[in-house]
Amino acid sequence: MTPRMRLQPEAMGSGLTSQRVRDRLVERLRANGIADERVLEAVRLVPRHLFVDEALATRAYEDTALPIGHGQTISQPWVVARMTELLLQVDPRKVLEVGTGSGYQAAILAALGLEVHTVERIGDLLRSARKRFRQLGLNVRSKHDDGRLGWEENGPYDAIIVTAAAPALVQGLAGQLAPGGMLVAPVGSASAQNLIVLERDRGGTLSQRELEAVVFVPLLPGLVD
Repeated sequence: MTPRMRLQPEAMGSGLTSQRVRDRLVERLRANGIADERVLEAVRLVPRHLFVDEALATRAYEDTALPIGHGQTISQPWVVARMTELLLQVDPRKVLEVGTGSGYQAAILAALGLEVHTVERIGDLLRSARKRFRQLGLNVRSKHDDGRLGWEENGPYDAIIVTAAAPALVQGLAGQLAPGGMLVAPVGSASAQNLIVLERDRGGTLSQRELEAVVFVPLLPGLVD
């Protein structure tokens, strides 16, 4: 699984969004424990500056979350890389993302050659993300819906990634996980969250483990146009 993207010239960036700046971010992620070279190459290739407001483009390759409007954020690159690295442990083919947001996490997954299905409750964010997918030539399937419901008709999924935090794992999402699959989600309160990994073995038995502390926006119900 080697990331491959054909970028338009405007996606390559210049100055504070140049390939050299992206390379420095990749080295920072490697120094902070991201070891999967496939993930690092995807981070190198996907132009994060296209997924933030133009006024924030010069900060796009900092290892930090940034606002994208509607009270949402584009996740910190280290967190995106960490969650992606975890999912790749089960060698997935089809992935469900809950919470499209800017579209950056979905773009990383698609750049890895995965079949990506993503659900977003805020229509304005989803429309912007779809434009970015088209601009980059990424085949990402998306839906405007309450992400807590998942996308059952296209399941089951080899991997599920949740990019907003709930007080507990959403059981409806766990039910869409294929045997041998993995779900990664932030779980906890607004002030204390951890990454939770839920795995379903080939026999259908679920097991759960808790990893490092993270900070995500809340997983909310309903739709926003």
